[in-house]
Amino acid sequence: MSNEIKVLVVDDSAVVRKVFKEQLSRHKGITVIGTAPDPYIAREKIVRLKPDVITLDIEMPRMDGITFLKKLMKYYPLPVIIVSSLSTKGSRLAMEALAIGALEVMAKPNDAYSVGDVNVQLAEKIRAVHAAKLPRYGQRQNSTNQTKIISMAPSKNVNRIIAIGASTGGAEAIKNILTQMPENAPGIVVVQHMPAQFTTSFAGRLNELCQMRVKEAENGDPVTSGNVLIAPGNFHMLLKRRGPGYCVVVKTGPLVHFQRPAVDILFRSVARHAGANAVGIILTGMGKDGAEGLLEMKKAGAVTIAQDEKSSVVYGMPKEARLIGAVDYVESIHSIAGKACSFFNEL
Repeated sequence: MSNEIKVLVVDDSAVVRKVFKEQLSRHKGITVIGTAPDPYIAREKIVRLKPDVITLDIEMPRMDGITFLKKLMKYYPLPVIIVSSLSTKGSRLAMEALAIGALEVMAKPNDAYSVGDVNVQLAEKIRAVHAAKLPRYGQRQNSTNQTKIISMAPSKNVNRIIAIGASTGGAEAIKNILTQMPENAPGIVVVQHMPAQFTTSFAGRLNELCQMRVKEAENGDPVTSGNVLIAPGNFHMLLKRRGPGYCVVVKTGPLVHFQRPAVDILFRSVARHAGANAVGIILTGMGKDGAEGLLEMKKAGAVTIAQDEKSSVVYGMPKEARLIGAVDYVESIHSIAGKACSFFNEL
């Protein structure tokens, strides 16, 4: 039992609590030590059972999940996975939860995500957040106040682009990078492991915070200066040449590294169509997604950057990329944007 990851499931639905407990019990190394229908009972069980990871619904009676999460992060910080409906409200609240301190979000089983899909994804997320480093309370909010916009000279080469891939902890890391980017930065394409609907809210939240225009990608969208395209959840996103510039292709397809969208899919297409005109950035996350694709980008002449271990919530994806020789530069999350922009300022 000492090597088991102890999980507490907090959800007002008795069905969800039962399904998660049954499904997770099938995974080696994961034990559901308790369930709770609301935050008040959860609080008692956290103190008594001392879980390693919590799954948390955010729309609950007596006390909503956001209020509970704020208290938890301040007084008893633990790795938290938000499990929410795919509603607009649920997706918006999930993004707020990530800003407060939750490390992952995922969708409840529904027509788009079967119980089996959610079972596998939840187990992987539990392992990822268990290995994560928790930010100190207030650290994320304070970092937002210190954001400085990078100065960039107008580029003569409109075909330069930046490709970013991330997983666990990536939502805040991507925000850190994009909020530093000036409105005339090269076009940026982003894959963040996140379910459908959540990526819509993620893009909307970033658009409110950034100088650049941020939107969830649609098939055929052009990749142009001053614009950021976020891969939609449950779809892969690829870069493609169109005339003198680029556009994105959004399509379905098999899971890659258990993910859709997958970073490797994007990076390989960037290597093929942008080559030396690109900068590739791999950020915090569990697993190997993006490592091989980043290596292809490097071989094609792109500049490649990996987040360092100290600033990564989970040092998995950047580490794998470094191990196979895919990384030119290793940078703190706070210096990645400046490093990427420096190559375009040299043009």
